[in-house]
Amino acid sequence: MGDERQKSNRNHERKEYYMHLDTLGWNSFFQQQLESQDMTGFEVGRVAAENRTNYLIYSRYSELSGEVTGKLLFTSSSAELPKVGDWVVMSVFEDERKAIIHRILERKSRFSRKVAGKKTEEQVIAANIDLVFIVQGLDGNYNPRRLERYLVMACKSAAEPVIVLNKSDLCDDTAGRIAEVMGLTGDIPVFTVSAKTGYGIDALKNCICTGTTVAFIGSSGVGKSTIINTLLGKDIQRTGEVRESDSRGRHITARRELFIMPDGGLLIDTPGMRELQLWNAGDGIEETFADIESLAGECHFKDCTHTVETKCAVLEAVEEGTVPRSRYENYIKLRRELNFLETRQSTSSFLEKKRQDKILHKRIKQMNKTLYRRKFE
Repeated sequence: MGDERQKSNRNHERKEYYMHLDTLGWNSFFQQQLESQDMTGFEVGRVAAENRTNYLIYSRYSELSGEVTGKLLFTSSSAELPKVGDWVVMSVFEDERKAIIHRILERKSRFSRKVAGKKTEEQVIAANIDLVFIVQGLDGNYNPRRLERYLVMACKSAAEPVIVLNKSDLCDDTAGRIAEVMGLTGDIPVFTVSAKTGYGIDALKNCICTGTTVAFIGSSGVGKSTIINTLLGKDIQRTGEVRESDSRGRHITARRELFIMPDGGLLIDTPGMRELQLWNAGDGIEETFADIESLAGECHFKDCTHTVETKCAVLEAVEEGTVPRSRYENYIKLRRELNFLETRQSTSSFLEKKRQDKILHKRIKQMNKTLYRRKFE
């Protein structure tokens, strides 16, 4: 009964907005793509949720249940298939509230990570986002090194990162932690909030205009869903308590989903991430660790690894205390992780090309055999 009431609340919130594409984030970037090709007879919509076999799509026809064409399904990698936030071109069956997705419009931004496990593949968490709210708790969850990792990925996403420090009501040294975070993030905005008491929520609201899409990123238990519920003014997302021993929470949010605020902003909730592996994040590392990267240009050796070399400006700064040792160690760790990923990607690309060449040569050989037989028939 509770789930039905929750679903009813969602439908009530959404009805006002689906008829206006601008409210869903439509802009000239996507309009130009649409106009560059003949799309007569097709409609556009935005992916609000990805289910196991279909998609929830918002459009001027209200909610639609969508499926991709067989061609799109079998010629696309997982990262190339529709993700939450994507704009899709589709055929609509209005009476059935269904749609067939024919293509995905080019993404203006995306937050990605390497898939968990040994596979070297990209996992797109959210697409076409304007702001990435990196949420971290000011309780036992607080971890500057984890925050740096999230910043690297956010800076790579092409969206604007924003730091949200939640649970200020549970912190005895809020000012000290704010100062520490601001020392790491430079000009990136930092907000301190308490979703439980409502402190700071209005400041977050002021960042979100009509049509602005915000993705909430962070580990389990930091309060992403609670903040979203507060911004929406409804208990749309389930929330759970965290363990007192380590301030970690269970995975209450089971899927990524896009919600529409009463004032027109768009919020994407994501499941908590216990593993955030880098994906093509070289630019993100340079931006997040700009202080260390600038020192690297002063090293005696151009190919300095900043680990054992003499006359290394980075190591000297660490010894002098200008760069915190823990920040330096995290920088080296992320650099090594990225280098390892690039090696894996090169190997994977080589093996895939070798597989494709083998298939091609086999087909050519079969075709030549067929032509040879026909010649003597």
